[in-house]
Amino acid sequence: MQSQASTAMTRVSVDLSAYPDLVVIYLGIRLNRWRGLKAMVGIGPDLNQIVRHKPDGLLAHENLVYGLNHFGMRQYWRDMDSLERFTRSTPHKTWWRDFLKDGQGVGFWHETYRRNGGMEAIYLDMPPTGLALVAPPLAPVGPFMTARARVEAGVR
Repeated sequence: MQSQASTAMTRVSVDLSAYPDLVVIYLGIRLNRWRGLKAMVGIGPDLNQIVRHKPDGLLAHENLVYGLNHFGMRQYWRDMDSLERFTRSTPHKTWWRDFLKDGQGVGFWHETYRRNGGMEAIYLDMPPTGLALVAPPLAPVGPFMTARARVEAGVR
């Protein structure tokens, strides 16, 4: 039986017409070993700088909690070019280079979705997560080395 005090829910949608090339990226970092705690805490200041200074093309940033040992973020970018420019600049470029040398006890992943088509994902030292739960693995080599190449391959 429904209470007389209940109110109707407010429904709202969004007009994405101003963002034809919108890119949404989910990122996650997962504590795999205790030594990874230092790495997880250490990335915080760089992330705060990114959010505070909003690189060109970053429309919005949200922090997410996936679990007690698994944190992440969702970002909305104007277009793939803006996202790529950011990933090729510091601090991201330096962090990524260093992470690939030594994951420091954490796993990392991201999934990219483009409004105008295509999606891609990469997982480093992670159990199956996200798209890895539904699609077979594919080595990120050759034509699948970059996020752009993977996202464009998914458009076909």
